[in-house]
Amino acid sequence: MQQTGIAPDKVAFVVVLKACTRIAALEQGRQLHTQIVRSGLESDVIVGNTLVDMYAKCGSIERARQLFNNMHERSMVSWNAMITGYAQKGLGKEAFALYEQMKQQGVQPDDVTYVVLLKTCASIATLEQGKELHFQIVKSGFESDVTVGNTLVDMYAKCGSIDLARQVFNNMHERDVVSWTAMITGYVQQGLGKEALVLYEQMKQADVKLNNVTYVVLLKACASIAALKEGKQLHSQIIKSGFESNVTVGNSLVDMYAKCGSIQHAQQVFNDMHERDVVSWTVMISGYAQQGLGKEALDLYEHMKQEDLQPNNVTYVVLLKACASIAALEQGKQVHSHIIKSGFEKDLIVGNALVDMYAKCGSIEHARQVFNNLHERDMVSWTAIIAGYAQEGLGKEALTLLEQMLREGTKPDEVTYVNLLSACSHSGLVDEGRHLFDSMCKDHGVTPTMDHYACMVDLLGRAGCLADAEDFVNKMPIQPDALVWRTLLGAARNHGHVDIGRRAFDCAVKLEPENAAAYVLLSNVYAAAGRRDEVAKIRKKMKDVGVIKTPGCSWIEVDNQVHTFVAGDASHPQIKEIRAELDRLVGLMKESGYMPDLRFVLHDVADEEECEHSEKLAVVFGLISMPPGTPIRIKKNLRVCGDCHNATKIISKIVGREIIARDANRFHHFKDGFCLCGDYW
Repeated sequence: MQQTGIAPDKVAFVVVLKACTRIAALEQGRQLHTQIVRSGLESDVIVGNTLVDMYAKCGSIERARQLFNNMHERSMVSWNAMITGYAQKGLGKEAFALYEQMKQQGVQPDDVTYVVLLKTCASIATLEQGKELHFQIVKSGFESDVTVGNTLVDMYAKCGSIDLARQVFNNMHERDVVSWTAMITGYVQQGLGKEALVLYEQMKQADVKLNNVTYVVLLKACASIAALKEGKQLHSQIIKSGFESNVTVGNSLVDMYAKCGSIQHAQQVFNDMHERDVVSWTVMISGYAQQGLGKEALDLYEHMKQEDLQPNNVTYVVLLKACASIAALEQGKQVHSHIIKSGFEKDLIVGNALVDMYAKCGSIEHARQVFNNLHERDMVSWTAIIAGYAQEGLGKEALTLLEQMLREGTKPDEVTYVNLLSACSHSGLVDEGRHLFDSMCKDHGVTPTMDHYACMVDLLGRAGCLADAEDFVNKMPIQPDALVWRTLLGAARNHGHVDIGRRAFDCAVKLEPENAAAYVLLSNVYAAAGRRDEVAKIRKKMKDVGVIKTPGCSWIEVDNQVHTFVAGDASHPQIKEIRAELDRLVGLMKESGYMPDLRFVLHDVADEEECEHSEKLAVVFGLISMPPGTPIRIKKNLRVCGDCHNATKIISKIVGREIIARDANRFHHFKDGFCLCGDYW
């Protein structure tokens, strides 16, 4: 246009400034500003408003305010543009200060002003300011405006006042799909998935047509309460409405099915998607990781790389969790390498996930190295490294970290204390654990949760203070849950206390009659005491109630492939070689005086089957598959049994290899016939 010699007028300048705003082209916007000044149009109020808006939305808020202050004439749009600029930059205080100045100068806010300020309240959760705005809105007569009403619902919900949000929603004279979606979203954000679905039924009765955003929020509601049936019904409605091809809706469907435990449906939706973005892959990988299918999660990551898609920080966090779930250290290291190449290493959330991954893979040295190199640390950083030391049974080191954490001004939260108490428990630091529990309540204002009480029961019980542990449970200020009673039952199993074990069992099954753990633990107590008739009764009761014991499962990573084993497993392609080597090792172990420890074995299980517990199969596979001298790392989903613990100690001495095993409770480092846990686990 300019090359043809036609001089732009104010309309052209306004349109092109809006183009700059849309794509955040600040430098081109500045050049236009210079031309506007030369053209003498800077004093035009419409041009001035557009300049303020452009500078604000392109991130130059100071320049926007300077222009605003220099305007000879201001309209409502001028004030709204500047207030919006502050709001979008997260400068809520400045936005409200300008709002007050606006009122002082006799300018009456309009619906746009109120909507922007309500969104500011929602973003920073300032409920009192939101209520004051609501009062002004009523006085100004804007409460009946549907957009203002929708924003009020959203503000109250995001400020945690869901009842006021519902009150505004109920009083709205007119509602559109945004109104319903805002209210449903509020319920979901407050963890009220059931209420969200009830409101959805009312929405259908009101014959309101849903949009893609509504479906996404409703799928989140289903995911939050594992409402698979309702999720499937929504899926059917989505297909009828033609939204199935929407990538965001598709991603939400995958997420819903995965979180509802239907990983096959999640995979089917994922496979059928016509278009996939990085979120699609991340959600599917996350689904596998959440279901404990770390191997499948990592396999899918390999497919993602073949699609030439660049993971984002969330993808890397999910991948690191998958590696951690199956102790896949080498693949975790490869993911770490990709993170460095992608420039995400400085991302705090990714850094925290790296600390967690290395700690859960048994490489506490790498975890500490990453922790020390973090550019910033938050509560999650400290909790992750403390949890790592807890799993290693390094209680004193964990307590030293707590002191450092306090010195650096970070206050521990309830999760940090769970890990600290666990560290004391696995290290036998009874006095330190007692002091920590008292200090948590008195000095740091952390109210004990059920997890803290369970940790204290574990601390006392593990140390053999069974009477103290039972007394502690009986004196709890809140009703103990099944976990607390199972923890006491586990301590009774470890120390052979039948009476306490039976009392703990009765309380545990009363609360969770279908949980197999209590039955297995009590059968262990009776088996160790030689009471085979009682063991038989427990097994019969399990069968009558329909309780199924969780099968033991172990994983080992060899050549970047994760191999899975279960007790008596015959499915592995190298099972013949594994069994032959295990038989050879058992022979050598028996020559050294080893006898299988069958105290905790249900007595209809043969000795041969006991020798094929999943961790033994995984260890032996590692021995025949990995180069001599390479440490063997395995992960088990349950607590390692006493026989496997003893056997692995002897194997480590026979083969001269370090064996690192992570069970459901902690790490075991076997070397030269010893375990670093000191048989205290």
